[in-house]
Amino acid sequence: MVTLESILKAQMNIKGIVQTTPLSYMDNYSKLFDATIYFKREDLQQVRSYKIRGAYNRIKNLSKEELNNGVVCASAGNHAQGVAFACNNLKVKGTIFMPVTTPKQKISQVKMFGGDYTTIQLIGDTFDESSKAAEAYQKEHNATYVHPFNDWDVMSGQGTVGLEILDAINKPIDYLFLPVGGGGLASGVITVFKNLSPTTKIIGLEPKGAPSLKTSLEKGVNTKIENIDKFVDGAAVQKMGDNTYPICKEYLSDVTLIDEGHICKTILKLYNENAIVAEPAGALSVSALDHYKEAIKGKNVVCIVSGGNNDITRMEEMKERALLFDGLKHYFIVRFPQRAGALKEFVGNVLSETDDIVHFEYTKKNSRSTASAVVGIELKNKEDFEPLITRMKDKGFYGEYLNKKPELYNYMI
Repeated sequence: MVTLESILKAQMNIKGIVQTTPLSYMDNYSKLFDATIYFKREDLQQVRSYKIRGAYNRIKNLSKEELNNGVVCASAGNHAQGVAFACNNLKVKGTIFMPVTTPKQKISQVKMFGGDYTTIQLIGDTFDESSKAAEAYQKEHNATYVHPFNDWDVMSGQGTVGLEILDAINKPIDYLFLPVGGGGLASGVITVFKNLSPTTKIIGLEPKGAPSLKTSLEKGVNTKIENIDKFVDGAAVQKMGDNTYPICKEYLSDVTLIDEGHICKTILKLYNENAIVAEPAGALSVSALDHYKEAIKGKNVVCIVSGGNNDITRMEEMKERALLFDGLKHYFIVRFPQRAGALKEFVGNVLSETDDIVHFEYTKKNSRSTASAVVGIELKNKEDFEPLITRMKDKGFYGEYLNKKPELYNYMI
């Protein structure tokens, strides 16, 4: 089991290896939400996430024989980096299975931290598929499987985040927001707070496209989700751990789903205003503040920024998702009459001075009286949307609105 004693032991195991990350007071967020808000900056770890804590603690606790047989793990990236770092530091051979969809930046980081002590195998589209391959490898080679969340030593290591939060603050914490993927971080931190700060409300956040905990709570049993959105790769699991789920079910005060577009908006805000590079899972807790703005007024609040392994090549997609979430970017099929001046009429009589065409695909077909174009329009204010639709219909240009047609819209982002 994960206990306060096992977490205190983990704290000794990782001492001098894992950084004690800052608990930073966030002035801009505190003013915005009329609360006292702190960020626990796990994005500042050596491997830029809290995962190093559990991975190192698990491997540090192995016997000499187990160390000689090596370790194996499956991970979407952050746990892999923690395992790689631990293997290199403790001189243990490790094999790391990662989904094919893992961002290249995370794969490069794993190679860098693991050095000659780790081998990477890219198998499957999701963590769960990689995990099956890792389990098969473990049985064949008698290696120790270092699970990213469903392991007591891993949970204990992650729980040291909670100890550091309470050590760094001299006032009661009213709300603690943390991301939930497999539940390892949540289980460890819950164990600390239920013993040392039982009045704190702990809120778990999941990406809307991978609601494994929310679904399980609704069904009353730990449930596997067949199809998930892998965008928030650090928190996108099909099923929580059988050990972590009961802890989260019993002790989390609430579980909230966060839209992926909202997460992207938060990532951009953190970067632009605070120079914080947060990965999608790392921004979950900060995104939740918008959902709880009334409840947290005048309260002491901590958000765990769980990781900062963000691939710069994804930024354009994140900007796109953020604009879509804010209702500022819209895609249409526009019906253009096959005559000269039609485009000029559309621009002059349908678009306002602040509307901007950001995407346009059109092919003239002489055998038809009208032809369709796929047009992306960015608005200055979301309130401009309905007037735009009205003008398009009144002028005879309206075809279809693609944002609400996933089978077509997904090709656009």
